[in-house]
Amino acid sequence: MDSNALNWIARFGDHLSHERRLSPHTRSNYRRDLDTLVQFCQRDGVDDWSATDPLTIRRYAAEQHRKGISARSIQRRLSAIRTFFAYLQREGVVVNNPATDVSAPRAGKRLPPTLDVDSMLALLAIDGDEPLTVRDRAIMELLYSCGLRLGELVGLDLDALDLDDATARVTGKGDKTRITPVGRPAQRALRAWLVVRGSIAEVDENAVFVSRRGRRLSRRAVQDRVAYWARRQGLDKSVYPHLFRHSFATHLLESSGDLRGVQELLGHANISTTQIYTHLDFQHLAETYDKAHPRARRKKSDS
Repeated sequence: MDSNALNWIARFGDHLSHERRLSPHTRSNYRRDLDTLVQFCQRDGVDDWSATDPLTIRRYAAEQHRKGISARSIQRRLSAIRTFFAYLQREGVVVNNPATDVSAPRAGKRLPPTLDVDSMLALLAIDGDEPLTVRDRAIMELLYSCGLRLGELVGLDLDALDLDDATARVTGKGDKTRITPVGRPAQRALRAWLVVRGSIAEVDENAVFVSRRGRRLSRRAVQDRVAYWARRQGLDKSVYPHLFRHSFATHLLESSGDLRGVQELLGHANISTTQIYTHLDFQHLAETYDKAHPRARRKKSDS
């Protein structure tokens, strides 16, 4: 690849940052995926984006598959490549998008892990009134009450909380804002935290959750504290912030059956993303059937 072709990747990064306003983490993922294409094109003798055709992209996908890259990862890389070439089309660099009709091997559906209700309640039953304990209780109650992403939690500011109205204004992916209800246990935990927060937070800090140094809590700190409390509460599985989101969605869908409502609460742009939880719910029902239904038991014993 010549320097001019590589410069377009840098310009694409600026486009993702300034026009699409994607997070640094997402931009980094795009750059990493495109770097694998650049390496392939250099080996394949392609030195300009306009010389990249569908056959090139198919050879690229096939090479990724031979290297043992998962179907899910290949799908993500092809998606990044399609987005990049759509940008190049807009800028007049290429006429056609060579990745449009190239597909990856089909990936099997991977159901998200969850905590059952009893395990979640055990995790949230934290005793103690030490300030960081009060903070951590509020963090986990809010994660479970609202199904927040980790970035949404650490990005939450004081002026986005309205406990009198029992709501929080959350900024999600693509800077999209949604209003989410806050349940009573989370309200109580947040009120308790806000009473002691002032003794820790710096005067000019607007974050709801702060570290012992008084500044906005980092993602890693939340991950570490969640894992710490899972061990303290005797849970025998890996627990991380996104597990609260999966559990929130699954428990809500099991009790309400309202897929559209869960979609809105999670802030999913497409309902197809939310539908994974219906598969999870069906799997639970199928397991119950296999264990309890007389016909299922008889079939199992006859085999």
